[in-house]
Amino acid sequence: MPLLELNDVCAHYGRIQALDGITLTVEEGEVVTLIGANGAGKTTTMRVISGIRPVSSGKLLFDGDDIKSLRADLRVVRGISQSPEGRGVFPGMTVLENLDMGAYTRKDRKSLGADLDRVFSLFPRLAERRTQAGGTLSGGEQQMLAIGRALMAKPRLLLLDEPSMGLAPQFIAQIFRIITEINEQGTTVLLVEQNAQQALSRADRAYVIETGRIVKAGTGAELLADPAIKEAYLGVA
Repeated sequence: MPLLELNDVCAHYGRIQALDGITLTVEEGEVVTLIGANGAGKTTTMRVISGIRPVSSGKLLFDGDDIKSLRADLRVVRGISQSPEGRGVFPGMTVLENLDMGAYTRKDRKSLGADLDRVFSLFPRLAERRTQAGGTLSGGEQQMLAIGRALMAKPRLLLLDEPSMGLAPQFIAQIFRIITEINEQGTTVLLVEQNAQQALSRADRAYVIETGRIVKAGTGAELLADPAIKEAYLGVA
């Protein structure tokens, strides 16, 4: 049984249909990536999974249970946590306060120290800046903070929406190495990413979305080798 399953999911913004029958699965322990052009429906898919955007029709299953009517905060409790597009750090809060916000739904407060240590182990720069306001961090540091905050919810499924957007090349390489490490530590990852080369290189499986529909699926290696994918997303003719 997949950890996450979207079956013929549709979603709308008013009368505009953003998702037109999305079907995809994420197995426990995988890194799955979703690639596509701007406006294709990638972020809407993530918002539907996290509960920010309602499902118009279709099935949304997490660990076998239908969660499409479940509130967003209760999905966090169930084990779904998102690092959103644009990072969304709380600029006036310190790094520590931002990370604590990620754990706001948790009842097991005694284990928070160990999870904070894990985040600081993954992101030593955050440990150095723990008392610094989130809004004063660089773009790469804010991305680290957004991922760290999502990890503080102790998710089974981590949703990462455009983690490399706007980052310098050295930060991009570092972020993707850490995503691999997070997965190797046992967290399942669904990744939306414009940097198709990096995303497909690290994905077990991948989907291509165009105008709200899945048009291609395969392993990361298969899509990396696909001539149409190379031309459309990797800049290789």
